[in-house]
Amino acid sequence: MDRLHVGTMGWSYDFWVGNFYPTGIDKTGYLTEYARHFDSVEVDSTFYRIPSEKIVKRWFDQTPSGFLFSAKFPRTITHRKMLSDCERETNAFLKSLSGLGDKLGPLLLQFPLTFDMKRIGLLEDFLMSVPTEYRIAVEVRNKDFLNEELFSLLRRRAAAFVWSNSKVMPEVEAVTADFVYVRWEGDRREVNGLLGRVVTQRSNDIKAWARKIKQLLNESVNVFGHFSKYSSGHPPTNAKQLLELIGN
Repeated sequence: MDRLHVGTMGWSYDFWVGNFYPTGIDKTGYLTEYARHFDSVEVDSTFYRIPSEKIVKRWFDQTPSGFLFSAKFPRTITHRKMLSDCERETNAFLKSLSGLGDKLGPLLLQFPLTFDMKRIGLLEDFLMSVPTEYRIAVEVRNKDFLNEELFSLLRRRAAAFVWSNSKVMPEVEAVTADFVYVRWEGDRREVNGLLGRVVTQRSNDIKAWARKIKQLLNESVNVFGHFSKYSSGHPPTNAKQLLELIGN
């Protein structure tokens, strides 16, 4: 189903060996093996550093045609500078990720609680400065942003409001672009995601999400969704469950 792209947040986890990756696999083969199961991944490492051209080329070469990488904007842009005076970092980030070509999925702007409505002008200027060839998803952590002013801005830029399944924010399901971006984050205080197994069953939650996503797909809305290791403890299991329920 070309409009649906489901996977996990990250792939470089040694504790998935033997329960998702085959025993004996070399770490350099993780991504290739991952891409045998899913056609999308959210890259978390870009939050901490801009990847080199060599790394981006390796990602491209290790995945098949049709695979899509979503990536977080660096924290220097979203958390430290909070969109102020960050043109150099933004250009460097976009230039680096452009090496993925047609394997580049949405880019995620994830903001801290301290990024509040007083900064919506900065957000507007930033969004309008990013070339429209880049798909943007916006995740806010401040509840004051949950209003029509934000949604209207996102619609003007055709940027997606992130549907975040976490305890940090209420679930608001606004559609502001031709795609929806879902993040099943979970709660690291309740779920140990480092064990390589399901700690908390999410079957009922995933069934409910499957119904929502089917409806979106029926309405010709594209869907990107990624599970955190804190969603249940084993995100590959969650992603597979969801895809099976949707019939992908």
